[in-house]
Amino acid sequence: MSGSRDLVEVRILSLPIPVLQVAREHFDGLLREFTLIEVGEGDAPGVPARLVALGEELRGRFSGFTASTDEELAEAEAGGAERVDLVYQLPPDAAEASERLGTLLDEADDHCRSGELLTLVTPPEALAFRRWFLGEFARQIGGQAPRSWPEWRASTA
Repeated sequence: MSGSRDLVEVRILSLPIPVLQVAREHFDGLLREFTLIEVGEGDAPGVPARLVALGEELRGRFSGFTASTDEELAEAEAGGAERVDLVYQLPPDAAEASERLGTLLDEADDHCRSGELLTLVTPPEALAFRRWFLGEFARQIGGQAPRSWPEWRASTA
């Protein structure tokens, strides 16, 4: 693991827990469908296999960096909080990983839209959340100041 001086702080401000929960439920459903497709088709090179593989790669590479923040989020959810501020300490390559994940999820939505999958397209608010959340990693690792969920939503309205 890298030394702490190699890590970049990413602050996720006013994360909307109810919107996160909708986004998480959709993502989990998508991954379940992809897992079933992968089991049925073997090593198909499409988005499902790539997304499942990327998810495993991200968990392997970054879970050690996100464990304490994930615990804070779980506590906020369990306590019924509507919003929470989180701070991640991540290696700089988390920016590229978040961009790759966003691109693959957009491709997955294209498959959903075309009827190739049973899972519906990401709901609009969950899609907005995904773009904001993943975008914050790339933006902040790139040196920009954090934008809270309400600030980001106001800028996209």
